[in-house]
Amino acid sequence: MMTKHRFDAGLKIKSVSDTGEFEGLGSVFGVKDSYSDIVIKGAFQKSLDAWKEKGSLPALLWMHKMDEPIGIYTEMKETDEGLYVKGRLLIDDDPLAKRAHAHMKAGSLSGLSIGYALKDWEYDSAKEAFELKEIDLWEVSLVTFPANDEARISDVKSALETGEIPQPALFERCLRDVGLTRSQSKAFMARGYKALRDADGDKQQALAALKSIL
Repeated sequence: MMTKHRFDAGLKIKSVSDTGEFEGLGSVFGVKDSYSDIVIKGAFQKSLDAWKEKGSLPALLWMHKMDEPIGIYTEMKETDEGLYVKGRLLIDDDPLAKRAHAHMKAGSLSGLSIGYALKDWEYDSAKEAFELKEIDLWEVSLVTFPANDEARISDVKSALETGEIPQPALFERCLRDVGLTRSQSKAFMARGYKALRDADGDKQQALAALKSIL
């Protein structure tokens, strides 16, 4: 089972029209973020090709809420710099889209967050970063503030509650995402990861073991 992740970044708006059209960069390649992730050029291409075959594009949502689409994306592609997005907010038909548009124009809407399944990644010990090599893109949300902590905690809890403890390197990444330092995460991996693996048949015990360190 693939777990849905979120990756938050500052929304780099190139332009916003009075009629709701906007364009910008939602993800920049090769840059290490505060959560030690680096998106590699080409990471989105397979997913974008699959969307193209379906004649569609990922959803344009408000705050990752599946029941609150606020417009449509009309173009999405990889450039040398990152993931380029072009969309249109339905400001004439949706009050929430109109509100989002006003905040974008004012500069108070400062975040973009992608919802995706991570299909291929690799930990680079020299860079001390996770290189995201293939991303199955599901949706791209406008957000007032990036909410990495909430999203990452959800990822960890979801994995434990299904009894599917992630691979060691990915689990260490999750520990750092929910607030542990690098040294704390490595210490837990050395002493506590095996206990979680041994307990993964009992999701309550596994979840309690994780909560004990947070």
